Amino acid sequence: MAAFLVLLAALALLPFLAEAIRRRVPDDVDSHTPGDIAHLPQGATHYSWTGREGDPVIVCIHGLSTPSFVFAGTVRSLASLGYRVLSYDLYGRGYSARVSGTQNVEFFLAQLRALLAHQNVTGPVTLLGFSMGGQIATAFAAAEHDRVEKLVLVAPAGLADEDAGPYDWVWRAPWIGDWMTRVFGGIALRRELVEHRSLATVIPDFEDRQAAETRMRGYLPALLSSRRHLLSQSSSSDHARIAKDGTPVLAIWGGADPVIPARSAGELARINPDAHHVEIKGAGHTVLQTHPSEVALALRAFLRR
Repeated sequence: MAAFLVLLAALALLPFLAEAIRRRVPDDVDSHTPGDIAHLPQGATHYSWTGREGDPVIVCIHGLSTPSFVFAGTVRSLASLGYRVLSYDLYGRGYSARVSGTQNVEFFLAQLRALLAHQNVTGPVTLLGFSMGGQIATAFAAAEHDRVEKLVLVAPAGLADEDAGPYDWVWRAPWIGDWMTRVFGGIALRRELVEHRSLATVIPDFEDRQAAETRMRGYLPALLSSRRHLLSQSSSSDHARIAKDGTPVLAIWGGADPVIPARSAGELARINPDAHHVEIKGAGHTVLQTHPSEVALALRAFLRR
């Protein structure tokens, strides 16, 4: 009986031990980052500017698991179109702080609003959101349409439920989901990265950089919280508001995306018939990295109208 209790205690402590041995974001992160750090009320936020001062601003918001380096190829294309590009790491990712709190839409909107205020961005901006970042950008455009000139969505989440895998319920279930995420989440994500290593990408060390994220403290709990409290929510009402406000929308889809269901495009077309759609044949969810030229062409056609 005593041995059984010891085993139970060890299993209960395992996720805390697994999280404790992961690396912390450095305290002197300001000197380690390729960009800059904004010390916002919620916590430090890593951000970068690309392009000339005075050009119109476009803000890039990344998705669930990949920090702002996912836009490595995209920011150059946007700068060449005459935009000043602001990209940043969502809390729990990259060089941004691991802050407490439920990672729902208001959590991320507070970060975005604080960053724009910190950088004195007061005029209308264009938003570009990728995957979960598309949900955040959509929510911001719906809530503050007078601050958004155009909205670009790349493989946006929030329009249709993802096709659930046989074990997805395990990660999202209370208690067991927290335990599994902290203990096995990094292993599962790294295994998935190995499976996709053969894909050509504009970011040569993409898989290695993404794998390094899984070894950082606070990253896996952040992903779990976002899955439970943001990705599980629908953005349909926000899209309806955007359609009513008349904000121009471009949606770029990967024709072979295994993450965002193909029916998402149909749902957006139903809610907002004026939205412009571009499907990139053969592209998966990593369309920004694998098909940068096609993405650049779609952006050029839409943003230069």
